[in-house]
Amino acid sequence: MRHFAMHSAGHSIAGSARVAALSLILGASFVPSLAHAQNDVKIRDLTAQEGAMPVRLVGYGLAVGLDGTGDRAIGGQTAGPTVQGVINTLRRFNIEVPPDLIRMRNVAAVLVTAEVSPYLRAGGRFEIHVSSMGDARSLRGGVLYMTPLVADANGPALASAQGSLMVSDGGATSRYAPTHETTARIPTGGVLEADLPRPAIAAVSRLLLREPDLGMATRIATAINGAMGEKTAIVEDEGAVIVTLADSVQQKPVAMAKIRDLAVASEVRPRLVIDGRDGTVVAGGDMVVGAATVSHGAITLAIGQLADNDTAAIPGSVRLPAGIPVQRVATALHAVQTPVNEIAAIFAALREIGAITAEVVVR
Repeated sequence: MRHFAMHSAGHSIAGSARVAALSLILGASFVPSLAHAQNDVKIRDLTAQEGAMPVRLVGYGLAVGLDGTGDRAIGGQTAGPTVQGVINTLRRFNIEVPPDLIRMRNVAAVLVTAEVSPYLRAGGRFEIHVSSMGDARSLRGGVLYMTPLVADANGPALASAQGSLMVSDGGATSRYAPTHETTARIPTGGVLEADLPRPAIAAVSRLLLREPDLGMATRIATAINGAMGEKTAIVEDEGAVIVTLADSVQQKPVAMAKIRDLAVASEVRPRLVIDGRDGTVVAGGDMVVGAATVSHGAITLAIGQLADNDTAAIPGSVRLPAGIPVQRVATALHAVQTPVNEIAAIFAALREIGAITAEVVVR
């Protein structure tokens, strides 16, 4: 048992509504743990072709049209990058404005990032992500001014980005999970303006596993050999499978496409993903929680055998039976308005003491 903090009786979050919610949770039925499910997954979803790594693009731009929530920048001799960016933009339209007259409330300096497939051609669109670089309070309602994107700091512009910013609400806003409004995205805001260098197809190529695993690499090689002939694929190590193609250069792309469309049995690994912003808990695979007690902040989570007459709720306490699914635990913690950081810490503690065997990922 691992205790992150001593429980204090002075911190109580119990209430009649929360007790009623917990009663419903405790009375709900749950399914027992099942064996790890087997799914057929295509090789293209498990591997990446050697050399076909995505190209990362970056740019510096301005988000305009904000409703007084932009950078609190003032012009003059100490004008910052936001003011200077506005001045440079206006100069392109032959408009000169004295820096000391500029007041920035509706403009924010932002960093624009994106990942592009090396096979995307000029004119193709892609998603971009925008993040505030200054002290803007919110990017909601803003529009990204046309921003060139480069792969290297001193390299030529390969793409451009612009469009209306989409800010995720991230669930209900509260003092426990405030909405994060200094990042945004534009689903099709990027446009590629030049073809990217594409990897050449060689007679021998490697399929690189996204998650290295010797068993999966062996299953991939077996599937390829069964469809394309013996000794077409061999396992180099747990992270790569070497594929030797005997076809002509013109037929190699077709052969690789056929290989990447082959299906192999993939074991669904138990994984628990927790969103560090809004507390969303996503459980992959069938997993249950064993007996444990974790005290963190104002919350004490006790998972174990309950007596038949144990119906009283202790303030700040969440009590659940052993063998309950992870989803039920997450629901119980949300029912008593557990802060997001405490939810993540509690599940991490359950993982460390062995109450759950799933991998815990906090994003």
